[in-house]
Amino acid sequence: MGKGKKSPTYSQRQLRVGELIKQNIGEIFIRNEAKILALNTSLVTVTEVKMTPDLKSARVYVIPLGGKEAKRIVSILTEFSHLVRRALSKKLDMKFLPRLAFVEDNSFEYAEKIERLININKKNDAEKNRNN
Repeated sequence: MGKGKKSPTYSQRQLRVGELIKQNIGEIFIRNEAKILALNTSLVTVTEVKMTPDLKSARVYVIPLGGKEAKRIVSILTEFSHLVRRALSKKLDMKFLPRLAFVEDNSFEYAEKIERLININKKNDAEKNRNN
């Protein structure tokens, strides 16, 4: 392996706390407990939560239903993250409640792109085999 960006390894504790926060934020969004008037949070899906090693910050990956207006929704959630954090504090009993940073989840778009490339490659291989 050369000089590349190493993917960070997460401890079991980070993964466990991240999953707990993901489930609780998802529940908050479904029940609209954060009271964000500018957004219907029941249409937002939390796909992943990544915790920092000190568990004081969380990066929350979200995607809106249908994938439309993701940037707008992320900016609204970022602006009103204090409301989500307050609702989360009522559900979790942690020494430090993490700061929440909302991020647009592009993994589905990336997976679609890879699938398209694989299908194009399969078609090209099939055409080569027919021509030989």
